[in-house]
Amino acid sequence: MPDPKKPNTIPVAKNKKAYHDFFVLEELEAGIVLHGTEVKSLRQGKVNLKDSYCGVKDGEMYVNGMHISPYDHGNIFNGDPIRPRKLLLHRREILRLYGELKQQGLALIPLSLYFLNGRAKLQIGLCKGKKLYDKREAAAERDAKRDVERHFKG
Repeated sequence: MPDPKKPNTIPVAKNKKAYHDFFVLEELEAGIVLHGTEVKSLRQGKVNLKDSYCGVKDGEMYVNGMHISPYDHGNIFNGDPIRPRKLLLHRREILRLYGELKQQGLALIPLSLYFLNGRAKLQIGLCKGKKLYDKREAAAERDAKRDVERHFKG
């Protein structure tokens, strides 16, 4: 989620499934190109990051599968809700991430969406997929931690 130390940060959406299905190795912040009334829909929180992912095409990075619902009071300029949206990153960052994606078999997954000083930002993570036993291990750790807290409280 957004850094609480940064001023004027307004959270919009968080991809909880990403933290369940992946190990997040590195986090980056990217701007996102939006059209028409998409910003108004974001301000209403009508966005779904659940099955979205990032990819590189023609030297530019895009987020695919991110669903931004059409604005209620919009008009014919409401765009396609699941169109690929361009991310704003430096070329050097895109090339570095693309190299890591191809060599190590990692994935770029959107983790959260927020407004920083009035501009929409997407936090993306360089992620490695979890196996089933990793998910079980994480659930066991979470349960153990909960039991310890419960024991000390009561």
